[in-house]
Amino acid sequence: MSTRAKVAVLKTRPETVLADYEKLLKLADFEKHLDPSKTTILKDNISWHFPFPAANTTPWQLEGVIKGLKNNGFEDVTCVQNKTVVTNAFKGEDLNNYVPLFKKYNIPVLYNFEPKDMTWIKYQPRAKMLVLDKIFPEGILIPDYFFDKNIIHLPTVKCHIYTTTTGAMKNAFGGLLNTRRHYTHSWIHETLVDLLAIQKEIHSGVFAVMDGTTAGNGPGPRTMYPVVKDYILASNDQVAIDAVAAKMMGFDPLSLKYIRLAHEAGLGVGDHREIEVVGSDISNESWGFRVGDNGASRVGDIMWFGPMKNFQKLFFHTPLVNVFILGSEAYHDYFRWPSKDKRTFQHWLKTTHWGKLFQDYTPVPQEDKLVGAGKSDR
Repeated sequence: MSTRAKVAVLKTRPETVLADYEKLLKLADFEKHLDPSKTTILKDNISWHFPFPAANTTPWQLEGVIKGLKNNGFEDVTCVQNKTVVTNAFKGEDLNNYVPLFKKYNIPVLYNFEPKDMTWIKYQPRAKMLVLDKIFPEGILIPDYFFDKNIIHLPTVKCHIYTTTTGAMKNAFGGLLNTRRHYTHSWIHETLVDLLAIQKEIHSGVFAVMDGTTAGNGPGPRTMYPVVKDYILASNDQVAIDAVAAKMMGFDPLSLKYIRLAHEAGLGVGDHREIEVVGSDISNESWGFRVGDNGASRVGDIMWFGPMKNFQKLFFHTPLVNVFILGSEAYHDYFRWPSKDKRTFQHWLKTTHWGKLFQDYTPVPQEDKLVGAGKSDR
């Protein structure tokens, strides 16, 4: 693809981060790519309902984008949440301090799993699908609410055990696919390309704002090692922003299959040499991140990509899937969080400038909020 893409990147600090987010939006020409007369959906990223650093949209990312939109004539702004088989949306928006911001700025929150908020309808894409039409031969279902609206994805800079990095393109996964999206894991790269093609057909504008104030190294999107980096990024090109973030993390963007496939399909620019980076100089940023592995991902490697792949329908399209769901929940919520990750979070809270800012967003002491947080809410 020959057209140069633009990605805005800024170095930031807690004292200026809200103003920096508005500056970032303007550097990335958001007004050229989003229609102010349309509803703008904020699609935040809750990879884990617990407030683990780098796993989820940060409250300053959410507030900075809301203020930037409101200050520039975008009045109709909503947020759409999704759930996963292991993540509770209500718990996530509470523990990550989004709820006070929704109230402060009068942002309606809708849930794609609540029939009163939206209906899943069959959609026939105009673009040729790589895999979704084969994975869902009975029809591809997407939420009716998404049509003819802007969408702004709010991912973070982090690694992922199955896609190496995860960002703007992966953020569409939860919103556009229902709770049967685990059917797609063996073809996750192709799925992300199909979802981007669909987004370009149904939305009045697509944009992404990525937070790398604390980035996630290691086997993400949950079991990571948080690293303070102080960067924020934005672009209308979902492929380009993921490519720039990948390059900053130390990966060759075109070596990542989902970026390469999207680049080859003309859905965005994945070659960093063809991307115009404006704002801060990141030419020397290469963090040497590595994905690694963890206990849960080893099971996924076997079941989705390894020798058991041919038995997917038996394990994941039948009630047997509940065994894997319970196993993942037990590992992350009842083993990892209390034994390791909660301490990592508390250390980040007390020792980093972003942890201190997170505490400023917390309406009640975080310890009080985390009591009983292993239980599902609502």
